[in-house]
Amino acid sequence: MKIRVSAVQYHLHTIQSFEEFAHQCEHYVRTASEYESEFVLFPEFFTTQLLSIGSNQGTTLTINELPGFTEQYRTLFSRLAVEYKMHIIGGTHVLSKGDKLYNVAHLFYPNGEIGEQAKLHITPTEVTGWNMAAGDAFQLFDTEKGRIAILTCYDIEFPEIVRIAKAKGADVIFCPSCTDDRHGFHRVRYTSHARAIENQVYVVLTGTVGSLPTVDFMRANFGQAAIITPNDIPFPPKGLLAEGELNNDMIVTADLDLNLLYDVREKGSVTTWRDRRTDLYTDWNDVKVKG
Repeated sequence: MKIRVSAVQYHLHTIQSFEEFAHQCEHYVRTASEYESEFVLFPEFFTTQLLSIGSNQGTTLTINELPGFTEQYRTLFSRLAVEYKMHIIGGTHVLSKGDKLYNVAHLFYPNGEIGEQAKLHITPTEVTGWNMAAGDAFQLFDTEKGRIAILTCYDIEFPEIVRIAKAKGADVIFCPSCTDDRHGFHRVRYTSHARAIENQVYVVLTGTVGSLPTVDFMRANFGQAAIITPNDIPFPPKGLLAEGELNNDMIVTADLDLNLLYDVREKGSVTTWRDRRTDLYTDWNDVKVKG
């Protein structure tokens, strides 16, 4: 079975209205639809672009006001998923629960359903700058094309959580990301390759590009989409099906062949998943998750 996926290098720039945001988002979705993609991935924190609109009094909006756009955001992406008949990983959007803010990835199904996965590992900047809280539950998402996981940016740097995802049947990890410099970008990129090799899964990664001069911590962005494979003979030698041009406004698309994953897990040059030493360390099959 094959899955066609697209990853959006979302261009952040100052906008004047939610309608302008919606128009930009639909442009990317329509483009992915023209490529007949079944899944499209937006990056982490791309909805911070809405803060550049400002208030009616002309003052700057802060991260605490971003949850106020939640209903419009969910309505927009739910409509796009249904209308274009695709699964949309709508990057992440900040939600408010009680007195805490959460960085939450959203999966919009073609039938109108919406799934959520809060970011599990929070960076120091998210804690000190935006007072973000970490999610406390991990779940997998069943789709008509199989089981997937959504791990946001810093999450992919922790091997245990991807081990759990693979143990519970996920073949594709979608990773919305947002990094502001080369160091952060390469941390996420290199560990995405490591997770693909360790678990013999696909990782679909993307990030923000452009700049939001009026939004704290979003003034600099360094991003590139990549569709990453295990490093074995059926796949490209560098473990890359496709990648974008650094820091450009664009979308990349590729086909994920799940049968190739099943083949290399059984008879690849290396069989990293099968050869894990569960006699020495935890068997992640025993860990309970949602989904």
